[in-house]
Amino acid sequence: MEEVMAVEWSSENGVPTFDDGTHSHCIAKTEDKGGVESKRFYLARTTALEMLRDRGYQVSDAELSLSLSEFRSGFGEKPDLERLRICVPLCSNPMKKILVVFMGSEPVTVKSVRAIHSQVSSTVGLHGLILVLQSKMNHFAKKELTTFSCTVETFQIGDLLVNITKHTGQPKIEILTKEEKEKLMSEHSLEDKQIPFLKEKDSFVRYHGLKKGQVAKITYSKEPVGYFVTYRCIV
Repeated sequence: MEEVMAVEWSSENGVPTFDDGTHSHCIAKTEDKGGVESKRFYLARTTALEMLRDRGYQVSDAELSLSLSEFRSGFGEKPDLERLRICVPLCSNPMKKILVVFMGSEPVTVKSVRAIHSQVSSTVGLHGLILVLQSKMNHFAKKELTTFSCTVETFQIGDLLVNITKHTGQPKIEILTKEEKEKLMSEHSLEDKQIPFLKEKDSFVRYHGLKKGQVAKITYSKEPVGYFVTYRCIV
């Protein structure tokens, strides 16, 4: 079966690069007279909001349409990290909330993770936490994340400077519900291991917050691939 042509990219010195090694022109060549720090936070926070919306959380149009100048007017050139935080409920179950926390530029240690744990432990209905990092997190700090009662994800700020789902070659992605997956498997007499896979560390999988066993329906409709539908199971 055909493999998904996923858009792979990483960040280098804060500027996204695609798998051909070229820098993203949408950031590198955008004329901007403001500070780099405020722009990085604006881009990362905007992508985080779009990501939460795509995961089914209640994100207001006002937040999504905020311009860079409006962001700077509200948050300043050196934003207060606590004010940048995002806390939104799930559309299908408003009792469940997710929180996005922007970490500082210093290395993330056990002490800093425990400080976050202490701050969020009383948040009612918190079932997900996303930490946006500006520096490395050591092994012990990563291990400390397992003590949280909610699911914890981490993203480097450079990984959020561009929304990968907005790439011109990106196919249409639909996440199957449990019932839709069961119907697919039954109709074609399939098991999970028989479906082509995507790993949990894949950038698309991380963007959507998918877990092992979930299935994505991927529809291609643009050249040079043409129209076809395929499925991928998360492993």
